[in-house]
Amino acid sequence: MTDEHQGHLDRLTSVDAGFLHMEEDGAHMHIGALGVFDGPAPSIEAFRAHLDARLPRLPRYRQRVQQMPLGTGRPVWVEDAHFHLDYHVRHTALPAPGGERELLNLVDRVIGQRLDRTKPLWEMWLVEGLEGGRWALVAKTHHAMVDGVSGVDLMSVLFDLTPDVQDEPPPAWSPKPTPGAVDLLATGALGLVRNVADLAGQGVGLALHPQKAVRTTIGKVTALADAAKPLISAAPKTPFNDKPGPHRRVALVSTDLADYKRVKASSGGATVNDVVLAAVAGALGRFLQDRDVPIEGLSLRACVPVSLRPDSKRGALGNEIAIMNAPLPVGITDPSARLAAVREAMEDLKSSKQAEGAAVLTSLENALPPAILARASRLGFSSRLYNLLVTNVPGPQLPIYMLGRQLQELVPLAFLAPEHQLAIGIMSYNGAVVYGLMADADAVPDLDLLAKHLRESLSELVATAD
Repeated sequence: MTDEHQGHLDRLTSVDAGFLHMEEDGAHMHIGALGVFDGPAPSIEAFRAHLDARLPRLPRYRQRVQQMPLGTGRPVWVEDAHFHLDYHVRHTALPAPGGERELLNLVDRVIGQRLDRTKPLWEMWLVEGLEGGRWALVAKTHHAMVDGVSGVDLMSVLFDLTPDVQDEPPPAWSPKPTPGAVDLLATGALGLVRNVADLAGQGVGLALHPQKAVRTTIGKVTALADAAKPLISAAPKTPFNDKPGPHRRVALVSTDLADYKRVKASSGGATVNDVVLAAVAGALGRFLQDRDVPIEGLSLRACVPVSLRPDSKRGALGNEIAIMNAPLPVGITDPSARLAAVREAMEDLKSSKQAEGAAVLTSLENALPPAILARASRLGFSSRLYNLLVTNVPGPQLPIYMLGRQLQELVPLAFLAPEHQLAIGIMSYNGAVVYGLMADADAVPDLDLLAKHLRESLSELVATAD
C-alpha cells in the first residue's frame, strides 16, 4: 500500500498540502476561471442538475480536507458527510447595463472571498444579466485540489463538444464514513515512520537538522540553468512584492491567437509562449515607469508553473507541477530585441535541469514532517525568488458547450501568493488568447492601465512582424 493511500486514506501530496500552508492573511490560494456563454441562461435548477450528473466523474468535489491529529502527517481527503450541491453552486445577476465592468466587479468580490476549509474547496456562480442576452459562470477551486493543467482537463467533464448532449441520471451517492481519531493517528504514525525512512535514504543529516532540510529544499526551488549553476541572487525589488490584502481587482485582455503566430513566423524561431512573455515584459516595463521605477537594464523574474503530468494521468486532480523562474526583460524597450532576449532565455531554461531539480524537490518534500513542509512552502513562494506569477495554459482550440450554450470567452484567474500583489494568467481557447490580470485592489487600483499597456505591447510586436 502506498504512502498516499495508507489505510485507504487519500493523503494530500506535499505540493497540495503546501498550497494549504501558504494560505494566510490576504493570500487566498484558489484559482478559477470566468466563462462567458451565449444566451439564454439556463435555470439554476438545470445547471445544478447538470453538475450533479457530472460529479461521479469528479469525486474530489465531494471531499473535504481532514487534518491529522497532533500534526502526525499531511492532511487526507475524506468524503463530506454534509455535502449539499446548493452550497457550492450559487446564483446571482448583474446590475444594468451588465457590461464588462459590472461583471468584473462581481468577479472581484467572488475571487476575493476565502473558501471554507470545512467544506469541499470549490464554488461556482451562475451569473445572469449580461448585456446581449448572455450569461457567465465564475468558478473557483483551491489550488490544493487542481493545478492549471488538470483544471483544463476538467472541461472534458463539465463541457461537451456538441450542443445536443443529454445528461444521464446520476447514480445514488452516499458518503463513506469519516475515519475516527484512532484510524487517523494510526495512519499518521505510519506516515511519520515512512517519512523518517525516506529522509534516511536521502541523508541522515537532513532528518537530524530540519533547518538544513528547509535550506536544501529552498535551494532546489531557486535553482536556475542547472545544478552546477544555482541561482544565488535575489529577485529585484518591485512595488508589487508585498503582502496582499484580502480584496482583489481583476482585468482582462482578449487577443487573437493569429497575431502571436504571425510574430512567431517572422521571428525565426520564437514560440507563441515567447511572444506572450515578450508582450507581458513590455507591458510591465511601462507599468513600472508609471510608478517612476527605473527600468534600464532591469529584468524581473516570473514564476512559471510547468506541468509534469504524464498523458496517462490527464484529468486527474491534484498538483503535478514544477516551478521555474523565467526572466522578463522589462528594461528592453525595443520589441524585437525584447522578443529575442526572451527567446534566448527560454531556450537556456528548457535546456537546463531546473524541472528535474523541481521533481527531486517534490520527492524530498513528500518526506518532510508537516511543520518543516509548511515553512518550506511559504519560503518557496517568497518575493526573493520571483516577482510575479505568469501562468500560460493552452485550452481547447474548438468551440465547447455547456447545456447547449457555446462558451464564447474563457478568462483564467490565478492567485496572489504571500508577498505578491500581482499575477497574470493566460489561456488560449478557440483562436483567442485571453489574459486574466489579478492584483491586490488597494496596492494596484489602476490595473486597467496594465491591461492597456499589454494591448499596446502586443500591437508593437505585431507591427514589427508586419
